Amino acid sequence: MTGRTPASAAAGASPLRHLPNLITLLRILLVLPLGWCLLERRFDVALALAAVAGGSDALDGFLARHYGWRSRLGGLLDPAADKLLLATCFLGLSMVGSVPWALTLLVLGRDVAIVAGALAWQRLFGALEAQPTLLSKFTTLAQILYVLAMLLELDGIAALALAPLRWAVVALTVASGVDYVLRWSLKARRLRREGGRG
Repeated sequence: MTGRTPASAAAGASPLRHLPNLITLLRILLVLPLGWCLLERRFDVALALAAVAGGSDALDGFLARHYGWRSRLGGLLDPAADKLLLATCFLGLSMVGSVPWALTLLVLGRDVAIVAGALAWQRLFGALEAQPTLLSKFTTLAQILYVLAMLLELDGIAALALAPLRWAVVALTVASGVDYVLRWSLKARRLRREGGRG
């Protein structure tokens, strides 16, 4: 018995099962034009590209969940695409003077620390099966909302309250970074006591 249901077997055999990964790859390809638009102050086009990226993110997530087209590659590509797009937006907006560099460095520093921690964990304990926490999801959502609000204001569509959003991004970014450190530290301490590998 393989434990696979007919529905899951059919999903795995579907020629469309790689569609979510293809959509994610197309989202990654938006990084360069999005960055260029920000540097050229084409905020209208940047906003449109950001909307396309957000829509594609929702679409590939829906397809993966609804049809069971999940894959290990997709689990890696999807968060990577989100991080690349957010990093591009924060860097581009800071380079044109719209977002404080301190905020951008905080956002990027957290992500770099998480990646470095994951690599160190893999070297010391083996593969890390990290699942995004509710706090990290709220952090990503706050960062996305802040970027979209900034683009809406720069494009002259709407003047939104950016200061509260900015402080929410700061608080959530710091809190989620500390949360990851504490979680991994406690798990590492437990593994050392047990003398095993994760």
